[in-house]
Amino acid sequence: MLGLHSHVCSDMLQQLAIIVNYQQIIDKYYPQENALKRILLVHSSSVALKALRIVDAHPEMNIDRRFVEEAAMLHDIGIFQCDAPGIHCHGTQPYILHGRMGAELLRAEGFPRHARVCERHTGAGITLQEIIDQQLPLPHQDFQPETIEEQIVCYADKFFSKTRLETEKTIEQAERSLAKFGTAGVERFRRWVEIFEP
Repeated sequence: MLGLHSHVCSDMLQQLAIIVNYQQIIDKYYPQENALKRILLVHSSSVALKALRIVDAHPEMNIDRRFVEEAAMLHDIGIFQCDAPGIHCHGTQPYILHGRMGAELLRAEGFPRHARVCERHTGAGITLQEIIDQQLPLPHQDFQPETIEEQIVCYADKFFSKTRLETEKTIEQAERSLAKFGTAGVERFRRWVEIFEP
């Protein structure tokens, strides 16, 4: 009996060990309390709350709730490396690379699953063909969200801008934002509306 109890405790400890302290990671890369950190935290919190509402509305999907929270809070961790002065980012990389840059940071931290959310949340995901057709400065591979958790964070992110932090977009406004980059992303987004909205 003791052996079984020990095995169960070991499994629980392993599960606890993979819980990511996202605030610690954010503080590591954003050590100063400034406008950029506030933008990151407010935006990421809005995305996380919307994503968690979706998770809670769909118990039948068996979604990893804790992971969705962590990934939503970390999906934009790479923005500081990008050149986007309008949101206080003074790095050197094009903004479209912020997901890829964040993924590299999280892989280096030992969180490859969270890294996938980073690199797959831009737009409604980016296909290899879109990268080639639009000559985007991304590796030639597919960056569409695949798991349900990746899709939920990507979807929730489409409702919040980093320039209008306090406002949640309507579905129509989110579609219009995506339409600037072509119809494929809008179609993916509409499929998510059918799945995630009541």
